[in-house]
Amino acid sequence: MSTQSEPQVPDGFKLHTENTTSILLSEDEAFLNPVQEFNRDLSVAAIRVWSERLDKEKEARWINAREKRQLKTDKQHANKRQKVVKDSDTVGVVTAVDGEEPPVDLHTVKEDSDKTTETEKRNPHKIVILEALSATGLRSIRYAKEIPLVKYVIANDLSPAATTAIRRNVHFNGLGPDPSTSQTSTSHTEDKIRVNEGDACTLMYTHRNKRVDVVDIDPYGTAAPFIDAAIQSLNDGGLLCITCTDLTVLGTNNYPEKCFSNYGGVPVKAEYCHEAALRLVLHTASASASRYGRYIEPLLSLSIDFYVRLFIRINTSPTQVKKALIKTSMYYVCTSCQAFYEQPLGRMIEKKSDNGNVNQYPRTQPGPPVGDKCPECDSVLHIAGPMWSGPIHDTDFVSQVLAHTESHSAHYKTSPRMKGMLTELHDPFYFTPGKIASFFHCITPSLDDIASALLNAGHKISRSHASAGSLKTSGTRQDVYDIFRSWVKKHPIKNVSERSPAQRLLEKEPRLEANFKHHPHSVTPSSKVKLVRYQETPSNWGPGTRATGASKKRKVKDVE
Repeated sequence: MSTQSEPQVPDGFKLHTENTTSILLSEDEAFLNPVQEFNRDLSVAAIRVWSERLDKEKEARWINAREKRQLKTDKQHANKRQKVVKDSDTVGVVTAVDGEEPPVDLHTVKEDSDKTTETEKRNPHKIVILEALSATGLRSIRYAKEIPLVKYVIANDLSPAATTAIRRNVHFNGLGPDPSTSQTSTSHTEDKIRVNEGDACTLMYTHRNKRVDVVDIDPYGTAAPFIDAAIQSLNDGGLLCITCTDLTVLGTNNYPEKCFSNYGGVPVKAEYCHEAALRLVLHTASASASRYGRYIEPLLSLSIDFYVRLFIRINTSPTQVKKALIKTSMYYVCTSCQAFYEQPLGRMIEKKSDNGNVNQYPRTQPGPPVGDKCPECDSVLHIAGPMWSGPIHDTDFVSQVLAHTESHSAHYKTSPRMKGMLTELHDPFYFTPGKIASFFHCITPSLDDIASALLNAGHKISRSHASAGSLKTSGTRQDVYDIFRSWVKKHPIKNVSERSPAQRLLEKEPRLEANFKHHPHSVTPSSKVKLVRYQETPSNWGPGTRATGASKKRKVKDVE
């Protein structure tokens, strides 16, 4: 945290301080949501870890290239030695063969080679960040001040009022010139933050020939209109950061036509709808990247309060683009018990060629996996998707972010919640014991009971960040229901209607008798650690109201 004394606030402004950064706010000039501090803290940590990871990758390639150059140089020197003969009376001096090069001192050749190796140094790779929708500039300023490997940040906004606020706040933090005394051009090439006033998509499309390392899209609502331009403006290995606050579209089944038009898929109506929202956005990014021979690697995907936040790495590989088909699925979701059945759009087959190489070919997938009724409760199934069915996190990356957060806890006000949210399995989807107990009309078992039963059956488990009291497991939905059937035998139910879906769930016998004995790796030991996964609702919770000043059009006389 910053230890500097509180700066003087000009009349007509109020001061907002977050971590190392203080900005000046004026009413209706630009939009700022204080509750998004967790989003900004997480973004700083994720981009910082990613930038260090990228620098190490580039360093490894640089060392490899240097070693290849050294081998080539040594080979050239060895060839030169073969062309000369030693003077029998002189040590360390060589004489040229007739018609060849003049004499060469072998000691001098070796010294020159060693000197070249010693003087060859590598500078760390500095990244360029483009924040397409900057508003007050708080996020851009924090990136510039808190991420060591930042070369500069492009802070863009369409609103003249917002860009005025950004320039003022950039100067207020000592990262740019005073806008009241210098010309406010669209960019300052010598500054750590370069302010641009213009359309976000236009700016990103202009960077297709001069790509950046990070693009951050944090709009008011959906990020769908910006994803295509963002993907095209990123370097290979670049990081795409996306925020979507339209969970009424992504996380419910109220507007399936709107969700399909924005994200190319139909949402899920179930308790795990927030994870489905993440997978719908990932599908949008994957489909857009595939058009340009690029593919996505989800590093971290989180459903947080009223929005989703994703960190996606973009690379180019025609071979990997083919695999996007097998990482995309439709889901058949039961309207009564919320059981789901995955239908991948494709599968990969292997063929061995005559020379022994094994080649992979994508093929269409036979289906559907079930009939028109749910195998568990015989209710109607609804179709959701297509959506991303691959991993939504990179385990190594998440571990690195956790380690960074642990070692820099004092730098992030929301670090307890960051630690609590960054642990999860890849398997879709999560469930809550209370919800499934309502399907069976039974007493709700404890989280420890269900977690232990799953672990004792040989399945993996984790908590889900998206819903309080939820679990994720590597087991199938049928495995979970079998555990509940065993639970009901120990805690009998009375007066269940014969026409109820619960009766049909209870009619099936469990394939295995569940063992509810406490497992040492159950959720109980970890729950003793004070982790904050789910934010308590503050007074200013929610997406807030769009700044009216930012949306006002300039009058003709002002333009003139």
